[in-house]
This record gives sequence, structure tokens and C-alpha cells, in this order.
Amino acid sequence: MKNLMLFVLVIFSFGCTENKKMIVDETPFQRKMNTEFKDASKSPLKAKDLKVFDGLDFFPYDSAFVVTATLKRTPNSEWFDMKTSTDRLSTERVLGVLNFELKGESYQLNVYQGEKLMQTEGFEDYLFLPFLDNTNGASTYGGGRYIDLKIPEGNTIEIDFNSAYNPLCAYNEKYSCPIVPRVNYVDLDVEAGVMAFKNH
Repeated sequence: MKNLMLFVLVIFSFGCTENKKMIVDETPFQRKMNTEFKDASKSPLKAKDLKVFDGLDFFPYDSAFVVTATLKRTPNSEWFDMKTSTDRLSTERVLGVLNFELKGESYQLNVYQGEKLMQTEGFEDYLFLPFLDNTNGASTYGGGRYIDLKIPEGNTIEIDFNSAYNPLCAYNEKYSCPIVPRVNYVDLDVEAGVMAFKNH
């Protein structure tokens, strides 16, 4: 009986250790996000939120949300004004359509290129992937999330939904954030990346 109790105790302790390890182990993306948010010179947080901030909430890393997409370029797409959370308009164009499979279903999302950003040093090949999914307004920000990508040399591109992050206006309304176009809706619970912000 004593041996059985010891065995149960060891298993219980091991289980607790494993759970703690899962929570403590940050991915490089999560570490970078938290470092920037804690840095008063870079953080988008309001002063009152920064005082009590101890880290963003993330879904556990899930490799099922890393997909390889086929990029169908749209070279003749016109520039248009993407609405933002303020009166500002962001001049964008659809660089192409990303086709991929996620959880056994096929999806497609438009990927955008910003006119100003492509003329900014270091951002010449930057692509903007905003998306909506079924977690919005519950476990994630109601306005959807963003993923940063780069123009690939070929016609495939990796999308890692574990690196999905909130628009800055999710933390502070002073920011002007592009509104996710309705066409970029993934009919799925994308439980990966940054979760909704809870200010204390």
C-alpha cells in the first residue's frame, strides 16, 4: 500500500511538473512579444496597464496550425483604401491569394501589400495577413488578428498561426489599425497565437 501511495505521489508530482513546464516554456515569438510589451519605450500598453502587466496570454503552441500555403499572385490588382479603426485609410493591394488546408478543410485568404511600407527600408518584401475566425470576441480579440509574412521567391509560403497577434488598438485606442476585410474569414476556431487582452 505504501509503495502504491508513493507511485501515485510520484505520478502526480510529475504531472504537475509537466503542466508547469508547458506554461513556462515560451516560444521565441512569445518571448519577443512579452519583451516588447514590458519595455516602456516600445509597449503599446497604457501606463496603468503597463504597471500591472506580467505577460500576454497565448494559446499553447500547436504545430497543427503551421501550414504551407500556395500563393496565387494577382499582379494586376488595384490599390484600394483599407478602412482602419480611425479616420485614416491605409493604401493596400492584394498581392495574391493564399490557398491552404487546416484541420482537414480548405481555406483561402487574401494577403496584402501596403503602399507606404513597401517603400520603407527593411519592409520592401513585407506582407500583411489579417484574418477573422470563430474565436473572435470570445478567447481572442473581437476585431480579428494579424500575421506578418514576407514575399516568397516561389509560389509557396508558410503560415504559422501560432504567431497571430492582436492589432495595437486592442491595447490602446490611440492606435489606428486596419480593419480585417470580411473576405478573410476562417470558419474555424483558430486556437493559436495571442489571446484576448485582459487589463487588470
